[in-house]
Parts: sequence; C-alpha cells; structure tokens
Amino acid sequence: MKRYLYFLALITVLLSCSEKKQYEVANANDYNKYLMVETPKTTSKYFELWNSKIRADSMQLTSFGIVGGEYNRFFKETGDIEYLKKAEKSLQRAVKIAAVGRAGYRRSLARNYISQHRFKEALVLAEEAREIGSDPRENRYLLFDVHMELGNYDTAEKYLDSIKNMKDFGYLIRLAKWNDYKGDLDTTINFMEKAKAIAISSKNEALILWSITNLADYYGHAGRLQDSYAHYLMALELDSNYAYAKKGIAWIVFSNDKNPEEALRILDSVTKNYQAPDYYLLKAEIADYMDNDLIRLKNLNEYFQKVDNPSYGDMYNAYNVGLFIDETGQYEKALELAKEEVFNRPTPESYSWLAYSHLKMGNIEKAKELMDNYVLHKTYEPALLYHAAEVYKANNDAERVKDLKKELIGAVYELGPLMERQIQEL
Repeated sequence: MKRYLYFLALITVLLSCSEKKQYEVANANDYNKYLMVETPKTTSKYFELWNSKIRADSMQLTSFGIVGGEYNRFFKETGDIEYLKKAEKSLQRAVKIAAVGRAGYRRSLARNYISQHRFKEALVLAEEAREIGSDPRENRYLLFDVHMELGNYDTAEKYLDSIKNMKDFGYLIRLAKWNDYKGDLDTTINFMEKAKAIAISSKNEALILWSITNLADYYGHAGRLQDSYAHYLMALELDSNYAYAKKGIAWIVFSNDKNPEEALRILDSVTKNYQAPDYYLLKAEIADYMDNDLIRLKNLNEYFQKVDNPSYGDMYNAYNVGLFIDETGQYEKALELAKEEVFNRPTPESYSWLAYSHLKMGNIEKAKELMDNYVLHKTYEPALLYHAAEVYKANNDAERVKDLKKELIGAVYELGPLMERQIQEL
C-alpha cells in the first residue's frame, strides 16, 4: 500500500510538472540575448549638425523641427522626461517662427503635448492646424486621437468616419482603437493585423514596431498568449533595446507563468537604462506578490522620487490616485487628484478613479452615481470594472456585482495574480 501511495504521489508530481510546462509561455532562451545592457545613444552626427545651427536668436526653422524630432526619439529610447521637454521647447520655437509648414509644426507639438497628457492644449493646436488647412487627413487623424483622449467619443467617431480608407495604415489603427473602446476585441485584432501587413509592406521600422507591439497587447487581452509572446519577440528582433516589448514579456512571465523572480530579472535589465516611472511600479507589484517588502518599498521609493520631478506634470495622476488609495491611505489627496484628472480628461477611467476615491471616503452613494453615469457600459477595461464592482458591492447591488465578477474572472491575466483573491472575494 505504501508503495502504491508513493507511486501515486510521484505520478501526481510528474503530471503537475507536465501541466506547468505546457502552461508556461515564455522561455528565457528566447529573450536572454535581448537583456544585455546597452546604453541608448542620445546623440548622433545628424543631431549635432542641426543642433549646432541653433543660437539664442536663431531663425533656423528646419533646425528646430529636426532637433525636436531627435529629442522625441531620445525620449522614446530612454524614458527620460527631460528629452520630451526639450523637444517641446524646440517645437514651440518652430511654431512661433514658421511661415511655411505651420500646420505640421502644430501637429508635432500637439503630439508632444499628448505624450505629456496636456490634452486640452493639444486640442487647441489641432484645431489651429485644421484651420490652416494643409494635410487635412493628418489633421483629422490628430483630432480623432485628441478627442479619444478627452473622452469626446461622438466627435472622435465623426473624424474617424471622415478618413475611411481600408487600405490606409493610419485609418486602420484608429479603427482598431475605436473597436477596442467599444469592447469588440476580435474586430480590433482583425484591423490591427491588416495594419501590421501594411506596415511590413512599407518597410517602415517604426510602424512595424508600433503595430506588432500593439497586436501583442491585444492578443494578450484575448488570451492568445503564445501569439502575444511571439510578437514581443518580433519587436525585440527589430530593436533589441525596445523596453516596451521587454515589459510585455515580463508581464507574461509574471501573470501567466507565475515566475516573479524571472519577471523581475527582465525588468531590472530594462530599468538600468530606461527611466519611465511606471516600470518601477510594476516591479513593486511583482515584489508584493513575492511578499518581499524590501524590494517592493525600494521600487515604490524609486517611483515617487521620479514622479516628484515637476516635468512630469499630470502624466502620472491616475497612478498616483491608486497609490494614495492603496499604499498611503491618503483618501482626501486621492479625491482631489481624481477631481483634477476628471477636469483635465473626463474619460471613464478618470471618473472611475473619482468614484473609487469617493468610495474610500465613505461616500458610497456618490460613488455609485458616478459609476452609473460615467463608467458602467462606457468602458471594458478590467481594472475599471473592478472599481465598479467594489462600488456596487458597497451599495448592496448583488446582481451587478455578480455580472461584473464573471467578466473579471475572465480577465485575471490582464489584472495580474495579486487581483485573483480580491476578485474571488467580491
């Protein structure tokens, strides 16, 4: 009998190992070569040539535009906010002195402002570019993008309808974004796959990188993790320093493969040279799952030190609201910041944080009112639906909580391992 039990236990262990192996998606042998630390280049002969032409009283329009573009590239490669601010200054100067290409410089500065979450200022520039009248399609692209960021979905849809062209990359990626907003993930993926094919045929590396990493994200949302992983690897094959793709792989390793130590190893290789604050928040979340307070607090401290830089402006407001609620218990501070975010960007996400802040302050009826009017049926983002479920639970709306819980259980991969227990306890 003892031999039988031993044999049974051995078979159980072997089967569980086999199941785990099948379940795991990532393999370190696939991406180790991309984790070698390479310091991004933040200058070039091209940049130095045009930057040297700029003087305090310079009217070198071409120089300002090119230098601004190079600073923007440096920002994308390093995550250093100061490069984005330098790009802003160059583009502001170009807008001020331009006699030709005025709409184009306004569009470039507007996109810089979008990156900084200065959406209302971006809208002003987008409208100015539209009034100037050159490149109407580019103007409509930009106006769609800004209105989506501001939550003006009816207006955004009108601009989308005005640029319809199923063979155009710019239209397809925006049509994909629109369908994602509507909660139609299969259609979103279909259009992004068409956009990817166009990008590949164009041989434009920036468009290829953008399309395949966005597809990787959408595949992850759809539970197609092998496809998601393969696309992140494709991105790294094109650009071995591409931080966003490494972050995507780290999430698969953490959320699906349940290997937090390996996920941290990947992210540690990224943050040696890439400075975006949200990477430290992800590292803190992974450390929390590991019950390692030392690593968790170290990374939270890194995050707070970075976002203390005034150059970030409102870029990390939503993250900070969450931290004030979950980490520091500063509910009043969270509420004030959430109100500010709603003013800047009245989207379902902003209203969700406002409602969640009211919930934590004990204003459960106000929280429900906000969820009813601005969040429920207006977004399909799992994190926001979890906020809604918490609010409806506090208001004893068991039926809505039950419906939301079903959706959330199917989104555990997106929400991460730390949320599993919280979802079950709804």
